Amino acid sequence: MHLTCPLCQSPLTRTDRSWRCPQGHAFDEAREGYLNLLPVQHKKSRAPGDNDAMVRARRDFLEAGHYLPLRAAVTAMLQPLAAHTLLDIGCGEGWYTTALCDVVPRVVGLDIAKEAVRLAAKRDPRATWLVASAARLPLADASVDVVTSLFSPLPAAEIARVLVPGGHLLVATPAARHLWSLRAALFDEVREHAPEKFVASLAPHFTRVQQQAVGFPLQLDGAALANLLTMTPYAWRATAAKREALAGLDSFTTDAAFTVQLFRLAQGD
Repeated sequence: MHLTCPLCQSPLTRTDRSWRCPQGHAFDEAREGYLNLLPVQHKKSRAPGDNDAMVRARRDFLEAGHYLPLRAAVTAMLQPLAAHTLLDIGCGEGWYTTALCDVVPRVVGLDIAKEAVRLAAKRDPRATWLVASAARLPLADASVDVVTSLFSPLPAAEIARVLVPGGHLLVATPAARHLWSLRAALFDEVREHAPEKFVASLAPHFTRVQQQAVGFPLQLDGAALANLLTMTPYAWRATAAKREALAGLDSFTTDAAFTVQLFRLAQGD
């Protein structure tokens, strides 16, 4: 798995804590051990990705174990592939990625949010952690066995480019009625998620080989509910009155529902 320069796409070579390409572009590892490969000209905002409050709320929510059944399902689907290299797109603060490191020897976690990657690097030094854009993956062609995208972007052509022939893409998305009662409390009208909607965009490059539904109840105390509201995009779209009504509850029960799908790179890509 070879890193490439985000400016000229030449190979990057590591010397101590610095990475350089033949064109002279240099990138130094941060103190926490991650590498920032997101040049300012590739940013659409000053601090792209999830803000710090969302990142920390998600970290606290996940570390409390609320989504452990989903993480177990993802690693179980990954295990039979016997992959040697894996890229986790949208790794966030690394809670899922750390579990992937238990299954695959060489893992790269990538996210556009710098604070998320900083926390991930502090969590687990086994992975290579990158601040980078999924739209311009700083990896060489045909250098990765598996790409995972858990509730994250799916740049199909870029993913196909970095995968080895016959490589796999593992995707987790919210199922139709994910967090239904929570969303019903936030919005006057609730629409089902459409986990199939992205499959068409993958069709030119990928063939689906496996699909699994993962669902379980969530019994949340006030702190967990507050973290869930902060880490999801739902609450930001709701009215202040509805957010405040939910935030004032001591407990809340809802259901998590996910779809986990495995795709294989089509021949010829």
